[in-house]
Amino acid sequence: MSAAESATAIQRNQVDLLDFIDWSGVECLNQSSSHSLSNALKQGYREDEGLNLESDADEQLLIYIPFTQVIKLHSVVLIGSEEEGPKTVKLFANREHMGFSNVSDFPPSDTAVLSSDNLKGKPVVLKYVKFQNVRSLTIFIEDNQSGSEITKVQKIALYGSTVETTDMKGLKKIEDH
Repeated sequence: MSAAESATAIQRNQVDLLDFIDWSGVECLNQSSSHSLSNALKQGYREDEGLNLESDADEQLLIYIPFTQVIKLHSVVLIGSEEEGPKTVKLFANREHMGFSNVSDFPPSDTAVLSSDNLKGKPVVLKYVKFQNVRSLTIFIEDNQSGSEITKVQKIALYGSTVETTDMKGLKKIEDH
């Protein structure tokens, strides 16, 4: 199989990972209480252009999304306005308990600078090799397009696939030796 063929195969198997989000563990730091993360992430809400996730004290947002099973993350969609939509977005795989104080201490798994096409819904394709065994994703929105105080995100969608379950019997055998 050529590289081009395998890239196409990857594309074809991508699903919206909404069903694999562990909603009980989802967090968003610096969100406006009246314009919270659900507006951008939850089914139905994120399709409504009148609803946004908005930042509160300043333009930064730190979003933590755990999954109910291990996933491979292929691409993200972040829709927002030309002025207040996110600009620099850093993504971290499997980093728990990050806050604004320590988010710069860790190298991101990937960084994206969103174009106007991205803000209209063009997916940001990630460094796929860095997102192979993802149990949680942290999205750090560092700034927005115009440098204004409030960042608004209309929709967040994550695309990828679930990792095939590990054969526990095969694993057990190795431990016995």
